[in-house]
Amino acid sequence: MDTLDSTTSESSKKKKIINAWAFYDWANSVYPLVISTAIFPIFYEAVTSTKVDGKTVSDTVEFFGVTLKNSELYSYVVAASFVVVTILSPILSGIADYAGNKKMFLKAFCYLGALSTMSLFFFDAAHLELSMLSIFFASIGFWNSLVFYNAYLPEIAPPEDHDRVSAKGFSLGYFGSSLLLIACLVGIMVFEMPPKYSFLLVGVWWIGFSQYTYAFLPKSKKKEKEGHVLSNGFKEIKKVWNYVRTTTRLKKYLASFFVFSMGIQTIMLMAVLYAKKEIFTGAYEDQAATGLIISVLIIQFIAIAGAYLFSFSSSKYGNIKTLGIALIVWIFACVYAYFIHTPVEYYILAALVGLVMGGTQSLSRSTYSKFLPQTEDTTSFFSYYDISEKVGIILGMVIFGFVEGYSGDMRTSVLALLIFFVVAFLLLLRIPSEEKAVQKV
Repeated sequence: MDTLDSTTSESSKKKKIINAWAFYDWANSVYPLVISTAIFPIFYEAVTSTKVDGKTVSDTVEFFGVTLKNSELYSYVVAASFVVVTILSPILSGIADYAGNKKMFLKAFCYLGALSTMSLFFFDAAHLELSMLSIFFASIGFWNSLVFYNAYLPEIAPPEDHDRVSAKGFSLGYFGSSLLLIACLVGIMVFEMPPKYSFLLVGVWWIGFSQYTYAFLPKSKKKEKEGHVLSNGFKEIKKVWNYVRTTTRLKKYLASFFVFSMGIQTIMLMAVLYAKKEIFTGAYEDQAATGLIISVLIIQFIAIAGAYLFSFSSSKYGNIKTLGIALIVWIFACVYAYFIHTPVEYYILAALVGLVMGGTQSLSRSTYSKFLPQTEDTTSFFSYYDISEKVGIILGMVIFGFVEGYSGDMRTSVLALLIFFVVAFLLLLRIPSEEKAVQKV
């Protein structure tokens, strides 16, 4: 009986830890939805554009004396934040694995991101150089916190549960962030709340609900090693790098992931600005605010089903084949996006993107965790995952912004994204079904 009680208690504890881990997606997903995707991009485009009689006549801004399109500036600032994330991630993750304090880093970047988001309340187009610092630091806080959050996955669940647990986190994130977005929209449209109050609500939500995660996530084990914590952090990163170089499956998966991250994350970050400039313009400009929010909600709720659908598919056909199917759909979505011109066509695109977005994000994380060796250095390994994603985003955002600035047409930038998905699919075909040699790290 004691043994049975002990087993039940241990099972209950593990379930509580998994629920607490997944709940951080509920807490932090309000940032990518409300700030990166929905309300802030609309707010940003409105306050940085020149309008006459309600119609946009100029979308250029002055930034340190340089004239840029407002969406071009936005893509460059976000890309710059990812440069910082890419530099900090391997250093801090190595330190976290050595010192056993990944929860502390998770908290620190959570608070940086949330407080920076709240500072967007004071965003002023007349002082653009200072105002863009808020989105710069908010992005750093959000994306660096994910390094330490994702690193917990292989610690709290066995490999056979990674797809399911990862999908649970993303689904909670999509649902929870949608609730806050709807609440913000009701406040803005029904009670005439200024949109900038939404930025305060995002910060409070993010900090408040993350406390549940912090209460139950376990502390990592501190490694008993000699030497300075910073130098040991670099040693951890070097060890991971040396391991990745010797692998076949993991190395080739990271190559494909790097390329399709260029496309997926750029789409997520620029979708609303694309729709605002290329779809909800001319005769449809009056429908912009409502139409953009409808499309975002379509993406969010369909993404919940998509995460579980692709998790089920992976259990039947395997992760790589399922990701391949997702990339084919992304290729079709880019082709379709280039030719559409009406809101209804954009809603169809939103549904298509939502279906594959949830599945691709969830499977990307769980597939990587399955390919890892037996190791205690999970944060260091996930920093490599994070670096691949962030460098991909940097290149994707810069290329997207450059192509728009050079051609004067955001539709041309979509063709660059199409190329990313085609290359990623071809790289995915080269991944072997089994690793030739697996070693403990």
